[in-house]
Amino acid sequence: QVRLVESGGGLVQAGGSLRLSCAVSGTFVSFNTMGWYRQAPGKQRTLVAIILRDGITNYAESVKGRFTISRDAAKNAVYLQMTSLKPEDTAVYYCNGNYYGQNSWGQGTQVTVSE
Repeated sequence: QVRLVESGGGLVQAGGSLRLSCAVSGTFVSFNTMGWYRQAPGKQRTLVAIILRDGITNYAESVKGRFTISRDAAKNAVYLQMTSLKPEDTAVYYCNGNYYGQNSWGQGTQVTVSE
């Protein structure tokens, strides 16, 4: 069984930075893609950023230029560096791993950006 565990969330003022981490444990899986999604209260879960095994990345328009996704294959981990945070970035952030169409999710970590 694969487990994804997020960490690094918290409360930060607008303009600040946070770095989210996602560690993968259990059965080893080399995910085709790993990514970060977020869900704000009353809204659907949406893609923030993904990174393919070959390093290609893709970002939601709202975070381009502010967030950076990276992946450590040796540690089987994925990170999200978030800068210039805005109140609208407030959400629960979920780590995702996709292996040939099969998704694995973490439990989520809360990010709250105050005015």
